Amino acid sequence: MNTEFKIGSKKANKFSLLAAMSKYSVPLLFAVVCIAGAVLSKLSLKYIISDVILRLNRNLFLVIALIIPVLAGMGLNFAIVVGAIAGQIGLIFIIIMNIGGVLGLLAAVAFATPFAVLFGYGVGKILNKTKGREMITGIIMGFFSNGLYQLVFLLFMGTIIPVNNPQIILPGGIGLKNALELDIIQNSLDNIINIPIMGVKIPVFTFILIGLLCVFNQFILKTKLGQNFRALGQDIHIADVAGINVDKTRIIAMIMSTVLAAWGQIIFLQNIGTLQTYTAHEQVGRFAVAALVIGGATVTKATIGQAILGTILFHTLFSVSPAAGKNLFGDAQMGEYFRSFIAYGVIALSLVLHAWQKYMNAKEKEKL
Repeated sequence: MNTEFKIGSKKANKFSLLAAMSKYSVPLLFAVVCIAGAVLSKLSLKYIISDVILRLNRNLFLVIALIIPVLAGMGLNFAIVVGAIAGQIGLIFIIIMNIGGVLGLLAAVAFATPFAVLFGYGVGKILNKTKGREMITGIIMGFFSNGLYQLVFLLFMGTIIPVNNPQIILPGGIGLKNALELDIIQNSLDNIINIPIMGVKIPVFTFILIGLLCVFNQFILKTKLGQNFRALGQDIHIADVAGINVDKTRIIAMIMSTVLAAWGQIIFLQNIGTLQTYTAHEQVGRFAVAALVIGGATVTKATIGQAILGTILFHTLFSVSPAAGKNLFGDAQMGEYFRSFIAYGVIALSLVLHAWQKYMNAKEKEKL
């Protein structure tokens, strides 16, 4: 009896270990890749930690902005690009008005937020028309919004919208320059509280804001609205039968994500110090989604812990891959290609696994 129990316990432990490894296979794989990349790069540990902290400071807010739509059953929000565009509109506004420092940041947030709410509402309405195909619709919405954005800032600025600042307008007087300096607000948020620890500068205040966002997400999930998000994520049809206003709840989730993305893009760009007017928003969706998926999130489930872990792993790879590529292949560009391949590959893998899971669930329902 005891022997049978021991054998059974060993089998159970082996099964649970395999299940855990399967569940966390993506984070574990990337942890191995990051360690290998760090060794091959021959960079100092201090440099890697410093660079990863800097990248966390820039990107984590944007990644966490993806969580609510996932919980609401809307998948990975590639339309976060629209929120990033709203944030850039706020920054362009303060450049034109020449408002700098913390006041400039607050002005950018105040100006960007109404645009983000409007854009989020529009995206939410469109996604309600394409239930079950939100992610591909979000990607197309990102391309469409990019076209409108370029139309406004390449053609309308200096014609329909008067701009009397020669430092930001193209020589012909129509359209904004490709790159706008953000020196009036650069690091104004990070420098509010900036503590050096073992030679590494920690932008404490920015991380406090990220912590407050995490608390806000947890608080929302405990409210009735958060329970509605979860109900939608579990089964949209049952949620509808239960009396939840499905379309309205989905629009609220998209507005919240878009507003957070706008604020996250402002945090990101104030740290960079330069706004690439026509391209700064293009990679936001893919890189944020890739970071979330690398942390172990799926199309139907995401947590703050997964967002933090994924951002650390993804940007550790970003930090070490150029040097690793140079040492391994004699060309730093190989590292750039590798991390771009990783960004797109992990998203593709996530979508394939999601489609396979839906197929298997449908098969199980047929058997019942």
